[in-house]
Amino acid sequence: MTTPLQSVVVRFSGDSGDGMQLTGTLFSNLSAILGNEISTFPDFPAEIRAPQGTLGGVSGFQVQLGSSHVFTPGDKADVLVAMNPAALKVNIGNIRPDSVIIIDTDSFTGKDLEKALYQTDNPFTELGLPESQQIVPVALTTLTKESLRDSGMDNKAVLRSKNMFALGLVCWLFNRPIDKAVHFLESKFKKKPDLLTANIRCLTDGFNYGQNLALNINTYTIDKSDDLPHGVYTSIAGNKATAWGLIAAAEKAGKRLFLGSYPITPATDIMHELAARKDVGAVVVQAEDEIAGVCTAIGASFAGCLAATSTSGPGLSLKSEAIGLAVMAELPLVVIDVQRGGPSTGLPTKTEQTDLLQAVYGRNGECPAVVIAASTPSNCFRYAYEASRLALENMTPVILLSDTYLANGTSLWKLPKLAELPEIHPQGVPEELHGQFNPALRDPDTLIRYFAPAGKEGFEHRNIGLERDQLKGSISTNPDNHAAMIRNRAQKVAQVANRIPLLEVYGNKDADTLLVGFGSTEGHLKAAVDILNSEGKPAALAHFNYINPLPRNTQQVLSAYRRIVVCELNTGQFAAYLRTKTEGLRFEQFNSLGAQPFQVNDIVEYVKS
Repeated sequence: MTTPLQSVVVRFSGDSGDGMQLTGTLFSNLSAILGNEISTFPDFPAEIRAPQGTLGGVSGFQVQLGSSHVFTPGDKADVLVAMNPAALKVNIGNIRPDSVIIIDTDSFTGKDLEKALYQTDNPFTELGLPESQQIVPVALTTLTKESLRDSGMDNKAVLRSKNMFALGLVCWLFNRPIDKAVHFLESKFKKKPDLLTANIRCLTDGFNYGQNLALNINTYTIDKSDDLPHGVYTSIAGNKATAWGLIAAAEKAGKRLFLGSYPITPATDIMHELAARKDVGAVVVQAEDEIAGVCTAIGASFAGCLAATSTSGPGLSLKSEAIGLAVMAELPLVVIDVQRGGPSTGLPTKTEQTDLLQAVYGRNGECPAVVIAASTPSNCFRYAYEASRLALENMTPVILLSDTYLANGTSLWKLPKLAELPEIHPQGVPEELHGQFNPALRDPDTLIRYFAPAGKEGFEHRNIGLERDQLKGSISTNPDNHAAMIRNRAQKVAQVANRIPLLEVYGNKDADTLLVGFGSTEGHLKAAVDILNSEGKPAALAHFNYINPLPRNTQQVLSAYRRIVVCELNTGQFAAYLRTKTEGLRFEQFNSLGAQPFQVNDIVEYVKS
């Protein structure tokens, strides 16, 4: 029987070498092309390759697909593909009581159970799986070997293809045509024809295996979304969207794009993506360390480029002195911080929102910078573009906060047209200053300093990290001058509030309860608000993408609600920040510290309790 569904959550899980990330990505992309809204969450260990079959080596990929309003990858999976006993054990708390569990029976031997620290030879009873679970035993390893028996591939290479057999089986389960998946494989393995042939054969055999045997379980369909505006859509990861946002901003501003960075998890993919984009003029320098990366970007900014640097929390700490140089020199600079679990090396592949106060305050001296935050994988494009606009137009560093959840996750994205993107007007310099320009001269109305790229004829100048005279641009240690320059730099950043959107409210605007969040928690908080309102518990959401400065109507919006609950993946940094920026408001805090995204149901239960 085929059952229609509004949405479904699928989780692929196995060893790091089982190809779960590729399998999940292909299934997600296929669903996006078929018109479903999607949200994904890749979850993998920090180890390059943990011992096979162990709990520490389990890698997972979760996707929720639906016909409308898919805000998160889902709390718990409706379908789990467990490639070994360790994957089943690690995910036992991530599945619904009536879920479908597809297992590779060839990987559930006594030795496999021992590696995963089972105490008995019956993992299902030991884990307390209810009778409502639909266990689908499939000999994935044996079937893959049979599928590739005549391929001439060695055993190790054959086993690497069993994820494609599993993907074909899941495509059958959800009535997904596999021709589009074949197209993705052709693109990925076009330089490896033998591997391409093997993967396509296993994908096809997995689909046919389900089709021919029917496996005594229901199949499902998910309708195409009717809520999507007309356009061309694709699935995009946050890091790729960030890179493309920088490219679009450089094109719109008429600037050369420069990225100076050092590899760091989970931000490195931004550098990889831009390094591959020489065709649009992107220049990438992989520097010897984090400090050199940001300093090369500052040099490129001085020369007139749209300059950016990408990093994570530890790198942002190292870059802080150089960011202060850009603040003092009043140069445009985009700093992308893809947050991860900390402190120190911490949890490099897990997600947190713990760099907020570092981004706002983590520099010496009075050192204001604009801080904004992306909130979905796809709108990383928008906010990378916006960070570039604000930096170029206001002559200031802009810190863009992303995180691991956004960087590696994917969502449906409508490809924009360059002509439809907001205009970017980089700050320039009046021609009448020819021959008498210095870097302290600024627009008297906006306090934004004039800009001429280094070496521009008639506008040659030096720029420095020492305090400068507010009129002459030369070095100054005068106390009154220093006080005036501090005020100028602070006011310039504060006035950005006039150039950003007002804060909007999602949900029931007449509710007493307002949820508040920033950055990547937006989808989870929207889903929680929808559930609360559907259950007759009126709730609304004020979600922040602009942190410093805050939208100018922040006090007005928050004051309209009796109960304000600030939800964040830290100990309460945003709540603490809001207390310093508002008056007469009381903030409750709902914090999660597990280095994982929120569970929507946890938010709902907290608000109801």
